[in-house]
Amino acid sequence: MERVIKTGAGWRIGWNQSAPKYKGLLGTDNWSVELTEAELDDFCRLLAQLADTMKQLAPELMDSEKIACEAESDLVWMEVEGYPQSYSLRFIISNERCAEGLWEAPAVPGLLQAASMLKVF
Repeated sequence: MERVIKTGAGWRIGWNQSAPKYKGLLGTDNWSVELTEAELDDFCRLLAQLADTMKQLAPELMDSEKIACEAESDLVWMEVEGYPQSYSLRFIISNERCAEGLWEAPAVPGLLQAASMLKVF
């Protein structure tokens, strides 16, 4: 499988192994941005870390308590904000070009699941 695009309600993520530079794709119904393989790898890794952090914090928070967590690499900055079971996701790419994106809370679970399986063939 060379090219994969997964979509759901309010999100898109893709991988094109044969693309010369920008092998990854992130987006929603209204915007998209292409990423290098390293940027996409960092995005997927940081997304999994942030989701895990939110899961670990859940027992320590009251039901009405919101939280924001950040994670970053040299290529990608990310933030989740909301409740442990329902949070938005924001990212900024600041490499040789800049890009920024946001998914609202209802889109994040599907994006998280798709990102974890994107390059598993």
